Amino acid sequence: MIVVIIAGGSGTRLWPLSTHTYPKHLLRLTNERSLLQDTVERAKLVTKVDDIFIIPEVSHVDHVHEQLKGFPKKNILCEPGRRGTASCVVLGLSEIKRRRMPEEPILFLWADHLIRDANGFAATVLKAGDLATAEKRLVFIGIEPTYPSTGFGYMERDGAIKGWRDAYNLVRFVEKPKKRTAEKYFSMGNYLWNTGYLVGTVETFEREMREHNQPMLDALVALTASSDRDKTYLGFKTEALDYALSEKVTDGIVVPGSFDWLDVGSFKDLHEISHQDDGGNHVNGDNIELENVSNCYIRNEVDTPVAVIGLDNVVIINSPNGVLVVNKNFAQNVGDVAKRLQK
Repeated sequence: MIVVIIAGGSGTRLWPLSTHTYPKHLLRLTNERSLLQDTVERAKLVTKVDDIFIIPEVSHVDHVHEQLKGFPKKNILCEPGRRGTASCVVLGLSEIKRRRMPEEPILFLWADHLIRDANGFAATVLKAGDLATAEKRLVFIGIEPTYPSTGFGYMERDGAIKGWRDAYNLVRFVEKPKKRTAEKYFSMGNYLWNTGYLVGTVETFEREMREHNQPMLDALVALTASSDRDKTYLGFKTEALDYALSEKVTDGIVVPGSFDWLDVGSFKDLHEISHQDDGGNHVNGDNIELENVSNCYIRNEVDTPVAVIGLDNVVIINSPNGVLVVNKNFAQNVGDVAKRLQK
């Protein structure tokens, strides 16, 4: 198996811990390793390190090299500028074709997800690889919902794949739903959260592009043959993979993941998965004093003291990049504010 880790991101949803030059996947949020480092370690469970590729953007590629000392530098494929996740897939496929690597299943995944059950992840991914090879179809990995989330996209499944356990035909993708719709999906039981992970061979990806997005295939051909890959890449249309290809696939397969999964999309999410004291507070850093505080996420990244008194359900971040104080009920708004500040 070949693994391609897309490590982009604009660094807004967890501002000021993350920025556009230091995105979320570089952060150490729940242990001593960054999300990117954890993702690479999981990838090593399904393939050898020489068959793992990482695609960061030029603004933070130096941080990637710093965090992944010993990782093959030739396998860090730097985006010269952000052109969307569809272009990242084209870049990964192009490099695989240029190196004339054997026809193996290719897993595309993201660098900024939190997964604790690495063995469950590996088992699911290897199964998806077998499916993709045998059925010659794209295989998408989903997660059984644990609550009616309005923050994730969904995939509808229907009809088991003959001869395979827990593998289903993909019916459609659904954007992040409203609360009532999410509750309906949760009760129906045939909808999975969309992780964005997909598996297929080069031949399958090319066939799907030829059928559903010829310009994407043209981009792949052009980049593979190009003598100035950066210039060619910067000429690509900026497009998300879901819109460019995934949502157009008519014969996809869905596999439910047998592992825990979270796309940490807000400080509310981060607080829920972080260690908390008896008052429901997560405190990280030095020079922090609390008094009559409950259900708060407090992090101090600098030497300046932080005092919090009489607050509940609040996130407080003191960092070199800025100070954030937000009610957790409005944590989803942080990204929009960060985009305005980073302009």
